[in-house]
Amino acid sequence: MSLELTTSSKIANYLLQIKAIKLETEKPFQWSSGIYSPIYCDNRIVLSFPKIRKLVCDCFVEIIKEKYNDTELVAGVATGGIGMGMLIAEKLDLPFVYVRPQAKKHGRKNQIEGLIKKNIKAIVIEDLISTGKSSLNAVDALKKEKVNVIGLISLFSYELEDAKKNISKSGLNYCSLSNFSDLIKIALSTNYIDTKQKEEIFKWRLNPQKWREAN
Repeated sequence: MSLELTTSSKIANYLLQIKAIKLETEKPFQWSSGIYSPIYCDNRIVLSFPKIRKLVCDCFVEIIKEKYNDTELVAGVATGGIGMGMLIAEKLDLPFVYVRPQAKKHGRKNQIEGLIKKNIKAIVIEDLISTGKSSLNAVDALKKEKVNVIGLISLFSYELEDAKKNISKSGLNYCSLSNFSDLIKIALSTNYIDTKQKEEIFKWRLNPQKWREAN
């Protein structure tokens, strides 16, 4: 357990250093869903840093070998899970596909890009879990094609209650390399944020939809 926590904290620290994650309580960010948040996360930036990219990829691979060693296919959730998913598939010498939010309106009108086979065992790779809806949408798309989804792994999780409920309801096996709790611990210990900012960020996590109105 201590090893997992240390790895999670190390990744959180790197994400702050390279500005893949930003914390700002005074000028919050607006998500595509319309929610205002003091946290903004773009883990695609990890791909631009070879050392961190390798660490993250190795952590994904370690979890897959330990918990999902019968994986036959790696599926990345577009767009954040595509780059890392490809690296993971390459390291494991497995086929790779990626899943769009919805089917294209033109051409072959695919939602899943790449070759899939019925009953193949797939692990889904996501860069970020907020509510979990986009990830579960990808899982549902794979299941409709008779893919056997055996797990979901994300690089980072906000640890929101909505995500916990949605993923738990789906019955899907899920884990994350790093998370909100370890991020805040690192941000405090490195003076990235102060105690007052920490309290405000925790307020947001309790009720993201209403946080802006309360401020």
